[in-house]
Amino acid sequence: MARASTAKAAKGAATPATPNRERPPEPQRFEASKDQLLEFYRQMLLIRRFEERAGQLYGLGLIGGFCHLYIGQEAVAVGLQSALEPGKDSVITGYRDHGHMLAYGIDPKIIMAELTGRQAGISRGKGGSMHMFSTEHKFYGGHGIVGAQVPLGTGLAFTHKYRNDGGLCLAYFGDGAANQGQVYESFNMAELWKLPVIFVIENNQYAMGTSVNRSSAEDQLYRRGESFRIPGLQVDGMDVLAVRGAAETAREWVKAGKGPVLLELKTYRYRGHSMSDPAKYRSREEVQAVRDKSDPIEHAKRELEAMGLKEDALKEIDKEIRAIVAEAADYAESTPEPPEGELYTDVVVDTY
Repeated sequence: MARASTAKAAKGAATPATPNRERPPEPQRFEASKDQLLEFYRQMLLIRRFEERAGQLYGLGLIGGFCHLYIGQEAVAVGLQSALEPGKDSVITGYRDHGHMLAYGIDPKIIMAELTGRQAGISRGKGGSMHMFSTEHKFYGGHGIVGAQVPLGTGLAFTHKYRNDGGLCLAYFGDGAANQGQVYESFNMAELWKLPVIFVIENNQYAMGTSVNRSSAEDQLYRRGESFRIPGLQVDGMDVLAVRGAAETAREWVKAGKGPVLLELKTYRYRGHSMSDPAKYRSREEVQAVRDKSDPIEHAKRELEAMGLKEDALKEIDKEIRAIVAEAADYAESTPEPPEGELYTDVVVDTY
């Protein structure tokens, strides 16, 4: 009898209605002026030429350890970070980090010096390719552990909210890191506390070397926050103006105190996962097809030409960028290495 009563009560119990979840509006492609698009083009070209030179220096043995190049993904960092407020908003990313630093306006010379392990590097030569850091610029790495930057970025967002400084955190991670448990712990906390954080999945399709379709049961990664009531948007990460438009939408959502938002940037890396990766898991034809159809720099170049910019002017910009990168490489090769005593700094807080 008791069991029947319990069953009847359970059957008749009202199921709480699922609240209507507010979502950000669908982002619109950013309407850039000629000067704005030209600046985006310059920044993307700087990242491309810088990374090409970094690859050359790695081949010459001047850069040691691992080196993960950003070639092909330039529109993501430039489009997103151009919408941030330098000095107020913080950025954190994984080990493919050179492009993010350049997009935040950090001097190419001190980034290249860091890659070559020199005293003049932004982390005094001790961070190298994967662990660069600048509190001055609110750039918090550069992290070699897959997905580790996501809870750290959530902590940075908590700091912004606690201090009420009006800032937000842009926390990048990849499609491979999207399956990490710490990512979902971070999602839960960020939504519970309505933290000002934009989670960015740079989906370059292959993680370290396995396609997202083979490694993820849900390969539409912008949906990954839904169980935590975090809205997600999928964005063409090869179009800098589409990225900038999505950044505007996400920033408005977060700044309004509505909590985190998740952006999936569909992008593509042309090189292997790192310099030691031959990338045999995909064909040359596939890579070339993406270059021919979707290259972010060529896309911006065509739009600039449609706005009336002449080919000669674009060639002159490329020449200027190559000179900047050559100067950075020369500086990195000629500046001294850290003294041996530098090994003992920044290891512990106090002297024992």
